[in-house]
Amino acid sequence: MPILSKLRIDSFTLALLATVLLASLLPLSGTAARVMDVVTDVGIAFLFFLHGAKLAREAIIAGAAAWRLHLTIFASTFVLFPLLGLAGKPLAHWLLTPELYIGVLFLCTLPSTVQSSIAFTSMAGGNVPAAVCSASMSSLIGVFLTPLLMGLLAGTQNGAGAAMAHPLQAIGSIMLQLLLPFIAGHLLRPWIGAWVERHRGVLRYTDQGTILLVVYTAFSASVIEGLWRKTPLDALLAVALIAIVLLALVMTILTFGSRRLGFSREDEIAIVFCGSKKSLATGVPMAKVLFAGTSLGAIVLPIMLFHQIQLIVCAFVAQRYARAAHRRAADATAGDIAD
Repeated sequence: MPILSKLRIDSFTLALLATVLLASLLPLSGTAARVMDVVTDVGIAFLFFLHGAKLAREAIIAGAAAWRLHLTIFASTFVLFPLLGLAGKPLAHWLLTPELYIGVLFLCTLPSTVQSSIAFTSMAGGNVPAAVCSASMSSLIGVFLTPLLMGLLAGTQNGAGAAMAHPLQAIGSIMLQLLLPFIAGHLLRPWIGAWVERHRGVLRYTDQGTILLVVYTAFSASVIEGLWRKTPLDALLAVALIAIVLLALVMTILTFGSRRLGFSREDEIAIVFCGSKKSLATGVPMAKVLFAGTSLGAIVLPIMLFHQIQLIVCAFVAQRYARAAHRRAADATAGDIAD
């Protein structure tokens, strides 16, 4: 059925659900948990090393000139999203547990995705070089802005964010664990870039495997501390609803805003897809650093739900953009023939 095919759940989301179920039934504790924690730290460093090696400098240079587009995307990612997160505080406190609301705020401060933002921009016929540049720069800027924004937002939550690491300390830890391997990988790209490109399909499982490891360790600790006992079902449903509303608001604002600002159709597409996405691949490792020693399960739940919702919605929107471009091309061809 056409509707069901558009709403299909991808294999990675199924793997995430299976990981959460495994952690709920067989949570790690004691020595096994400490060993797995070290393994995930190494895996995260390797993940960002590969991200750096995959990033083509030529694509960044090609898209760097579109500064108005980049400012619009960064404003959405690091200003509009956090403001919407704060605006929902009264309703969220009624529907969510304090930990889940911190997770929603964390979602709102995260950088954009890289791979899927570029993929959807390309599918819809948008400005791909600008999308590559903007999404990549968003990930790098997020290393500094996400901890600072979380320090500001969590400080408004009456002590709910007290367990979060100090923003400056978190920036140092994130730079050491995420940014340094990323830069190392990018600097080594002239020597390993071709190998990485040839094995890009296989290395995708390194990304996904690392995220699954972090999710398993995070949920293991949270389950032992009583995550499911403390989190009612209606709160989980509320998180999904909030994620849907957030994405709908941001995509609507970006669509009409980019048109009012005079951007071309290609730039509009890049703005809509890069400015509305949030990175699970960056968010889970960042949460591990920012909220070290705390129950991560409830904090990463919102980004896990948002991840699947954004994939479904953006796939549908990208197809609509592509069909509209086809119709315009067909009309133009018919007009030329008529002339």
